[in-house]
Amino acid sequence: MAADLNEKTARYRRLLKEALDDAKKAPGMDPQLERIASEFYEMAKSYYLDGVHFLEAGDSVNALVCFSYGHAWLDAGVRIGAFKVTKKNLFAA
Repeated sequence: MAADLNEKTARYRRLLKEALDDAKKAPGMDPQLERIASEFYEMAKSYYLDGVHFLEAGDSVNALVCFSYGHAWLDAGVRIGAFKVTKKNLFAA
């Protein structure tokens, strides 16, 4: 079971990193949506960094939670049109 957790955590880390690299602010947004896009991206990035911290501390469970939450922020941003993405397979929206 630990091997499954470790594999899933590594996969979610890779997916979030790839999603962070792909998500770009959509052009021509109104100022409020641009502010939201910035906040969503910063939340996703912060969760990624927290996940890395938990992994380094040997806590795969909390790392997986962080990577999952981080990805959710980006998914929400794509759904509301705050981000343009090229790798649509990385996102639920």
